[in-house]
Amino acid sequence: MSNNRFHGRHESDGRMCGWPGCDAAGEFRAPGVRPSGFDGPGDYRWFCLDHVRQFNSGYDYFDGMSAEEILDAQSPLHGWDSQSRAFRADAAVDRMPRWADFSDPLEAISARARAHVNRKRADLHAGVARFTPAERRALETLGLDGDTDRRALRMCYTRLVRQYHPDHNGGDRSLEDRLRRVVEAYQLLRKARAFA
Repeated sequence: MSNNRFHGRHESDGRMCGWPGCDAAGEFRAPGVRPSGFDGPGDYRWFCLDHVRQFNSGYDYFDGMSAEEILDAQSPLHGWDSQSRAFRADAAVDRMPRWADFSDPLEAISARARAHVNRKRADLHAGVARFTPAERRALETLGLDGDTDRRALRMCYTRLVRQYHPDHNGGDRSLEDRLRRVVEAYQLLRKARAFA
């Protein structure tokens, strides 16, 4: 689609104006019903020049907001006031280190990281312990960990069969061995005591 940025006009490629009763080409975009956000840029409505001008004259970005929300939205810091998880004080670790116990701050950070890794490792071993060695190998084949449940097992199996089956990848038989291992692993795990 070619775009004339100076005028804001986009070639319509057969798109009609979205104004009720108008049959002109829809060459100018306006904000749609779904605003931009976490899921992407949102959607647009397309209008002819006359109707985009009419739409813009009545458009209110702040419609439905309280006075406090309007003030927050107008702030230059809007959207920057939240702290990402990686930089929070807890940072996925249970508590802050006691700085007085360490001569070097990097030792304190390293101790926190080691404690976190050790906890994760202990949790993983606790989850895997309920499986036999053959079932653990089957879990690795499917790419699952020890705290998986029957529903997650079934979803993973379905996804992998679709990925490796020749009917779903244009008749390519090069992945049949991988498919066979996935089916065998699933057949073993679906009868595992851990899921009883």
